Amino acid sequence: MELIKQYNEKELTITVKDKIDTITAPDFENEIISEMDKFDSLIIDLSDLEYISSAGLRVLVATEKKLKPKNIPFVIKVNDNIKEILVMSGLDKILNLE
Repeated sequence: MELIKQYNEKELTITVKDKIDTITAPDFENEIISEMDKFDSLIIDLSDLEYISSAGLRVLVATEKKLKPKNIPFVIKVNDNIKEILVMSGLDKILNLE
């Protein structure tokens, strides 16, 4: 997993490349948690992600659950393969996909 964090004022974009699996999902989650309360808006860019496991999906849902009560915008940019996984799992109904 390659992860790049980039701020545009108070908007954080986290770009993730390669894959998020059972081994890398905890690191992915820790990177998000380490930035909590530092941003007003979060974008997770998975456009170049090749694979995401259920552990990675859990991180996305957990992040949504943390940000929604605070009314912090959370967008996930996806490619066709990742979008298909999110649609098949029904997560497209609760996550904001672009």
